[in-house]
Amino acid sequence: MTMLRKVLITGGAGYVGSVLTPQLLAAGYRVTVYDILYYGRGTLPEHPNLTLVEGDIRDTDRLAEAMAGQDAVLHLACISNDPSFDLDPELSHSINYACFEPIVMAAKRAGVQRFVYCSSSSVYGVSDQPDVTEEHPLVPLTDYNRYKGLCEPLLFKHQADGFTCVTIRPATICGYSPRTRLDLSVNILTNLAVNKGRISVFGGEQMRPNLHINDMADAYQLLLEVESEKIAGQIFNCGYQNLKIKDIAQVVKSVVESEFPDRPAVEVETTTSNDPRSYHINSGKITRMLGFQPKRSVETAVRDLCAAFKAGKLPDSLDSDAYFNIKTMKTRCVQ
Repeated sequence: MTMLRKVLITGGAGYVGSVLTPQLLAAGYRVTVYDILYYGRGTLPEHPNLTLVEGDIRDTDRLAEAMAGQDAVLHLACISNDPSFDLDPELSHSINYACFEPIVMAAKRAGVQRFVYCSSSSVYGVSDQPDVTEEHPLVPLTDYNRYKGLCEPLLFKHQADGFTCVTIRPATICGYSPRTRLDLSVNILTNLAVNKGRISVFGGEQMRPNLHINDMADAYQLLLEVESEKIAGQIFNCGYQNLKIKDIAQVVKSVVESEFPDRPAVEVETTTSNDPRSYHINSGKITRMLGFQPKRSVETAVRDLCAAFKAGKLPDSLDSDAYFNIKTMKTRCVQ
């Protein structure tokens, strides 16, 4: 096992970061979170081995200071969905693309040994292939997808002995987090089912790969721990269940009805959609090469969210800006 014990996470207070950070701390890592903190500091625990730096990733000098002495960088920070990206394309380009290679170069100069880049399985766009592997052409439908893909070769330009570069293309994440997002397919449908008793499905035939948020955190931890030769210069899909949106809706309906048995049955309404994104990713490579196998299902994610609703952890979930990236973008960083 590789011993990379000092880790910097960009975006470490976000949806995935606020699950990953405490997991790494519990495993004995010293973690530095570099985050602009649009959602506040309350998503992270108090811990003696946690350093929190409030900063913008476009401020390369400040980020370089934070990277000094780090063994690894997990680069999660970005404008993270299509509507938020389109809200201010120039801002989004600057965050998701223009500053990326300077960040990689700064990490290399700082002596960082490993750089893990969080790309996205949405880079595949639309594909009728039964299994989309890492070799599948990238056919991005939006600028968000396109810039995620364009950053990958910029990273691998800097792959070298002593500077291991790896890209992961996650499926759509689902489940509860201290900074829960309710603008992702499974989470959206669960929120509507629990709080309105009615699910609206747009289209429904689109195929989506899904991954539980805790499995995502496990994958990131694994990428810190495996031998460099197994991951250097590699790209890994990371997903679990490939499901049609209409089938996700039925899973949500079933779980929510079982978790709230005293309520009326959840209604499912289907309407047309102009969102053509559909793809079925194959995540066999990460299992073959690294032994990674997800342990949690979409059903688990829905149950976790139901438990959070019952416990009062997601107040005002239909209206609060905090759960929706585009609403936060409008209020915090778009003039």
